[in-house]
Amino acid sequence: VYFTIFLFLGLTTAPEIEYITDTEKVLIIEEMNQFSEEALIDEIQVLNFKFPHIVLAQSILETGHYESKIFKENNNLFGMKEARVRLNLASGTQHGHAYYNNWKESVMDYALWYSTYAYKCKTEKQLYKLLDKQYAEASAYVSSLQHIIKINNLKEKFN
Repeated sequence: VYFTIFLFLGLTTAPEIEYITDTEKVLIIEEMNQFSEEALIDEIQVLNFKFPHIVLAQSILETGHYESKIFKENNNLFGMKEARVRLNLASGTQHGHAYYNNWKESVMDYALWYSTYAYKCKTEKQLYKLLDKQYAEASAYVSSLQHIIKINNLKEKFN
């Protein structure tokens, strides 16, 4: 397990395991899971979403700019419900939404949703149509996303 964590961190060799205290183990894991919008942008880029600015806008909208109970207690960035018919990473349901062990699992679960349903979308218009039809619960979801993208210059964050 420890070697896997170090590989995940990009290290090619694990430090001497016997010198790592339990406190240090917890700190390493906490540091890996610490949320910031910059870390989210990095994760979105690593996963190579076709329209990353839309994904980021969804996280902002769905979490009330990272302040919602669903995000803070469920580590859920996208308002995802626990999937019943596709592979998912949710640990269960809490407050009517999927919950995850950390925010990165939420991003990975969204990537699984995206690869299942949105992979055929070649244009922003097609993705917006899919989100409006299959994802959104609010009637003005797409226009809200477009507004968030515009006022926050989200496209520029992925250049």
